[in-house]
Amino acid sequence: MAPKSQKLTTNTLSLAEARRLAIAAQGFGNKGPLLKTIKQIGLLQLDSVNVLVRSHYLPLFSRLGPYDTAALDKLSLKAPRQLFEYWGHEASLIPMTYHQLFRWRMAKAREGQGGWKSLARVARERPDFIKAVMQEIADRGPLGAGELSEGGKSTGNWWGWSDGKRALEYLFWTGQLTSAGRRGFERLYALPERVIHDAVLNAPTPTPEDAQRELLRIAARAHGVCTEFDLRDYFRLPVADTKARLRELLDTGELTEVTVESWNHKAYIPSGVRIPREVEASALLSPFDSLIWMRPRTERLFNFHYRLAFYTPKHKRTHGYYVMPFLRGDRLVARVDLKADRKQSRLLVLGGHTEPGIDPKAIAPALNSQLIAMAQWLALDRVTFKSRTELANTLRRF
Repeated sequence: MAPKSQKLTTNTLSLAEARRLAIAAQGFGNKGPLLKTIKQIGLLQLDSVNVLVRSHYLPLFSRLGPYDTAALDKLSLKAPRQLFEYWGHEASLIPMTYHQLFRWRMAKAREGQGGWKSLARVARERPDFIKAVMQEIADRGPLGAGELSEGGKSTGNWWGWSDGKRALEYLFWTGQLTSAGRRGFERLYALPERVIHDAVLNAPTPTPEDAQRELLRIAARAHGVCTEFDLRDYFRLPVADTKARLRELLDTGELTEVTVESWNHKAYIPSGVRIPREVEASALLSPFDSLIWMRPRTERLFNFHYRLAFYTPKHKRTHGYYVMPFLRGDRLVARVDLKADRKQSRLLVLGGHTEPGIDPKAIAPALNSQLIAMAQWLALDRVTFKSRTELANTLRRF
């Protein structure tokens, strides 16, 4: 029987080999425990859009199939917590064992470096208010911003943060507060020692250089193959620091420079990585899935131009509102616009489009299976097609 993977024998990768490396590195086709999968990915991005289900639940469904979302909640909410919330890629759930790797970022934020200038300004201009907010969380927490006795009222719009919210976000960014969970999508703030267990808080703090090297190692493993920009973006690392740490990892032989077919930039892979001969993947992907969240890389790997439609004016949307790419094998072959209609217990397919050169009949059985599995996972009774595209009409026949 032919081996399922092979060693890299040259420093040049075909685009198909790069795709297979990337998909395998992201945990597709290799089902395992929830926490192990999250550690392989590195983090789960959070987002407020809830047309289908909160985005951080979807990457695990894409990789593992239907799973108990309460099990993920338990990892982030029940002691001893295995996940914590912080600014990783964006707001993210991150394995607790990575907590110390972000302390350099927290320290820089206390020095007024990085983050939002408005947060640093509140801390600089109103230190007594920051102390009062910290004390109130200590006395009454966990609390949402609107529950503060002073300065908690917002100015009306989503980003119209109150001074209280800015104070809480400053304390969260600097690590003086953490998240105890969320109410709806509202973050609840608490003292770290009341949320994160002592073994984590008392773990030695690595130097910024050591922490950044480890974050790059995690990012490189999660990518399979990547450019410097891809590496930097995964955990949003500073440009100069990324360049320095990347040189160090190349010098130690932990990363290997390679050339990828049609890529205009140098690429890197973890040394010793094996290239899968094939990947077994059939998955609907969240718009915030770590396989595709770096849009230029998605184009480089899959020739797939993708943007967040729900942040795009309606007249500029081309495929719908909550558009999920469909991964089949090593290609992104279709886009499906989905919505959970909970009142009538339906998974609505509002749009469906195949990519150029893809026969709807060839992918419809696998996509239909994924839609049925998703509906069942979301406790919806049926899949209902509201679209009249060729792909939707093909799916309707099942």
